[in-house]
Amino acid sequence: MASFTILRCLSLLLLSCCTMAAPPRRPIDVPFQRNYRPTWANDHIKYINGGNELQLSLDKYTGTGFQSKGSYLFGHFSMQIKMVPGDSAGTVTAFYLSSQNSEHDEIDFEFLGNRTGQPYIVQTNVFTGGKGDREQRIYLWFDPTKAYHTYSVLWNLYQIVFFVDDYPIRIFKNSKDLGVRFPFNQPMKIYSSLWNADDWATRGGLEKTDWSKAPFVASYRGFHIDGCEASVEQKFCATQGRRWWDQREFQDLDGLQYRKLAWVRQRYTIYNYCTDRSRIPTMPAECRRDRDV
Repeated sequence: MASFTILRCLSLLLLSCCTMAAPPRRPIDVPFQRNYRPTWANDHIKYINGGNELQLSLDKYTGTGFQSKGSYLFGHFSMQIKMVPGDSAGTVTAFYLSSQNSEHDEIDFEFLGNRTGQPYIVQTNVFTGGKGDREQRIYLWFDPTKAYHTYSVLWNLYQIVFFVDDYPIRIFKNSKDLGVRFPFNQPMKIYSSLWNADDWATRGGLEKTDWSKAPFVASYRGFHIDGCEASVEQKFCATQGRRWWDQREFQDLDGLQYRKLAWVRQRYTIYNYCTDRSRIPTMPAECRRDRDV
C-alpha cells in the first residue's frame, strides 16, 4: 500500500511538471462598440448584426481602420478576421498593438494579399524602443478568405506569443539579460486597418492593386479584449502578477505548443530575419532563445 501511494504521488508530481504551460483563455464575443472606435474613413466601415460583425472596405480613394478605446499593459488580444477574397494583391490587412511615442513599442500582424489562387502571407514584427527589423513571414495552411480564423497576441513580462487559432507561429521572449529591449512599460492601443500597399506588399511591389476588383472587403468579429487597461502615462499595471496571463503556466510554451510552432516553421516559413545574413550579418541575440534557428 505504501509503495502504491509513493508511486501515485510521483505520477502526480510528474504530471504537474509536464503540464506547466497552458493555452490562452478563450475570448468572449462582444460588440465592436464596447472596446473599439473608428479612426478614419468611417463611411468605409459597415456594421452587421448589431455591431457584432464589421466590414472594412478599401477602394482607390481610401482604406479605413479602427482602434481600441483604451491602452493596455499586457494581456491577451484577439480578433476573428476573414481576409479579403479573390484578387487581393497590393492590399494589407493589419492587426497590431502600438504605443504612442517616438521610441515606440509595437507588436504586428500584417496579412499580405496576393493574386487569385496564391496563398496569403502573414508577416509579424516586434518593435522595441523604436527598433523593428524583426520581420518573419509564413504562408497560412488554410484559405483565410473562406471562414473566420482567430489571430491573437499573448503579451506578459516573460514573452510575446503570436497565435493563429491555437497554433503559436512565433514567440519573442524577454531577453533583457541579453541586452535586448522588451516591451514592458509603454501602454499600447490595439489597431486594425485595411489599406493599399502595392509598393511593397505583394512580390516586393511587382504585383499592383487591380482597382477594377474594388471594393476590397475584410470582415471582423470577436472584439473581446482581456488586458490590463492603463492610461498612456502609466508605466506599470496595477494588477501585475494577479491576472491569469501572469501565472506560471503562461511564462513559456509547453511541449505540444513547441511542436506546433516547429511544424509551422518547418513547413510554412518563407522569411526569417534571424537567418538573413545578407541583411543582418550577425545573428540577433534573441534568436536562439526564441528557437528561431
